[in-house]
Amino acid sequence: MKLMKTEEAVGQILCHDITQIIRGVTKDAVFRKGHVIREEDIPVLLSVGKDHIYIWENHENMLHENEAAQILCDICRNDHMRPSEVKEGKIELSAECAGLFKVDSERLKAVNSLGEMMIAARHGDVPVKAGDKLAGTRIIPLVIEKEKMERAKETAGEKPIFELMPYLKKKAGIVTTGNEVFYGRIEDTFTPVIREKLSEYDVEVIGHEVCSDDHEQITAAIRKLLDAGADLILCTGGMSVDPDDRTPLAIRNTGARIVTYGAPVLPGAMFLLAYYGDRHIPVMGLPGCVMYARRTVFDLVLPRIMAGEVLEKQDLDRLGEGGLCLSCPVCTFPNCGFGK
Repeated sequence: MKLMKTEEAVGQILCHDITQIIRGVTKDAVFRKGHVIREEDIPVLLSVGKDHIYIWENHENMLHENEAAQILCDICRNDHMRPSEVKEGKIELSAECAGLFKVDSERLKAVNSLGEMMIAARHGDVPVKAGDKLAGTRIIPLVIEKEKMERAKETAGEKPIFELMPYLKKKAGIVTTGNEVFYGRIEDTFTPVIREKLSEYDVEVIGHEVCSDDHEQITAAIRKLLDAGADLILCTGGMSVDPDDRTPLAIRNTGARIVTYGAPVLPGAMFLLAYYGDRHIPVMGLPGCVMYARRTVFDLVLPRIMAGEVLEKQDLDRLGEGGLCLSCPVCTFPNCGFGK
């Protein structure tokens, strides 16, 4: 790359895009990388402030920003992300399908620390829809050392820094507990909320059992749904510390492995997560807040369960920072700080 006067650049090849910015009208390239400069282009280049122009010269140890941008993009994306056209050393990634967006924060930080390149992304562990923007990558200078891009590849390792996990199809069983519902004293207003949230995913509800506060009855209902082929069990009610709230005991008595009873999230502190059997079938105990609060711990955990993640206690523990829903008058979840 060499710098020369614009008036003397006729016949030379541009080594980068030339952007024109007219406030309120346009911000786009008037000339693209590789354009051969003509006599009539000179006034246009001068009008966008280019008294001097960078001309491309091949160098065996250097990469043009667009070539390097492709390398940076490749170390970021997995199979379910669509890259934009490279433009001025920048490539953006968008989702090709609905799913759970994952970020390896340590490797992302390590690549960004190399300098002369950047990767910016939305938070990880969030649900995204097809077409959503996920990340952007850019090379800062017009040319960059090949060796530096090799270091970026080594730093990132063999796996992509980002992963988009498509949602799985699941068969769900719902267990509603509580004497007040079982004996018809009040209407079950919890189950409709659960069905509505499940409708956002590819879920078939194959059974709904209504139980009293008898923990043996609840255990039997869970096992019945498991035997029917459910690969997701949701239990509503009976999750507080009151002596007659027996759902956690009932879940434990199925033989399921309890991951956590309690989560650092508000609303949702009394949440329970367990896994049943070798197939790691999720069994969740949902606190009453899921019925009346717009967003709760259930909204943070369900996308990860639907993407096939097997969560451990430390995954729930990390939710403490960002685990306070601010109950905004207009809810923008997941485009907010809740759970991040």
